[in-house]
Amino acid sequence: MAGWGVKGDVLIACNCDFGCPCNFNAPPSHGFCEGGWIWSIERGHVADVRVDGLGVALFAKWPGAIHEGGGRAVCYMDERADPTQRAALTRVLRGELGGPWGLFIKTYQLAEPIPARFDVTLAEHASKARIGEAVNLEFQKIRNPVTQAEVHPEVVLPEGLVVKKGSMAATKTFRVGDALDWDHSGQYSAFGKFDYA
Repeated sequence: MAGWGVKGDVLIACNCDFGCPCNFNAPPSHGFCEGGWIWSIERGHVADVRVDGLGVALFAKWPGAIHEGGGRAVCYMDERADPTQRAALTRVLRGELGGPWGLFIKTYQLAEPIPARFDVTLAEHASKARIGEAVNLEFQKIRNPVTQAEVHPEVVLPEGLVVKKGSMAATKTFRVGDALDWDHSGQYSAFGKFDYA
């Protein structure tokens, strides 16, 4: 990863049950995986190109576990990125520079990045994001199924690829359109900090 680095906040959501077995190298809850990530870059650079304040997102569907491959993915790039920033971030999303994308790219076929408006509100368990007309994601707290009391689980992943520490939530809404076309509202979500350097 020499010559580049980004840090900021990531929102995670998929079709798995709360906690997502993939975090623990176990098979996905329903035998297949449909989900993705939204990265809000606080600060970052790719070589000498600054990418501060921009967003990128990637969503994929795999017929089995992620590591078994065979997936297809779509990605979105903040429409505010200028052509130089877009080219730099495309290299990152294609896995050319390492980081989590350098491993994920081996598991799916990735379509060309789609420029889109990123409307992201980072508010922990009340976070929400809209990406163009294609993605609608809204978090809520997980509730005890018996008492309906709110719970606030967290997970620490020292070897984590996307985050080292994540806070768990549920999706109030999780819809992705375009080529993927799913609705996994009411399933797993998480948020945390990332620092790839």
